[in-house]
Amino acid sequence: MRTPGASGCAAHAARTPAAPHLPYPSFTSFVQARGPVLLRAARSLTANPSDAEDLLQTALTKTYVAWDRIEDHRALDGYVRRALLNTRTSQWRKRKVDEFACDELPEQEAVPGPDPAERQSLHDAMWRAVLKLPARQRAMVVLRYYEDLSEAQTAEVLGVSVGTVKSAVSRALGKLRQDPELISDR
Repeated sequence: MRTPGASGCAAHAARTPAAPHLPYPSFTSFVQARGPVLLRAARSLTANPSDAEDLLQTALTKTYVAWDRIEDHRALDGYVRRALLNTRTSQWRKRKVDEFACDELPEQEAVPGPDPAERQSLHDAMWRAVLKLPARQRAMVVLRYYEDLSEAQTAEVLGVSVGTVKSAVSRALGKLRQDPELISDR
C-alpha cells in the first residue's frame, strides 16, 4: 500500500523538468575555475575585449569537442592556450588585407595654417589688453566672449541690466581696437 506522501513526491517529480544533463560536468567546473585566467590570455592575443571573449569561446568549444580525447586533464590550461593561439593565427591568416605595398609613399600636401608661435603671441597680447580694461568691463568681456554667455546671462551674473552690458562691452571693444599692442599685431 502506498503512503500519501510517496505518491505526492512522485507526482511532483513528474511535473518538474529535470535539470539539464551535461555530458562533461568536469568541463563546466574547469571553465568556472579557469575562465578568468584564460580570458586574460585571450586578451593578450587581441586588442579588443569583445574579440578576446569570442576567441576564448571558440577555443573552449574546441576543447569541449575534444574533451573525451584529452588524456591528461592536468594539462588543460596548455591545451586551451594552444587552441587560443591556433584560432587567433587562423583568424589572422583569413583576414582581408586592404593595404598594398607600393614603391613610393603618397605624400600628403601640407595645408598652410597659422604659425603656432604667432597665434600664441596674439593670444598673449589680447590677454594683456583685456587686463588693461577696467574691472567691470573686463568681467563683461570675459563673460561674453571667453565664457560665451549671452548678454542676458552676463547681465544676470553681474546683477546689471542688459543695456548696461551692451554699452560697457561696446566701450571695452573700442578700447581693445585702439590698444597699440593689438594694432601692431594686425
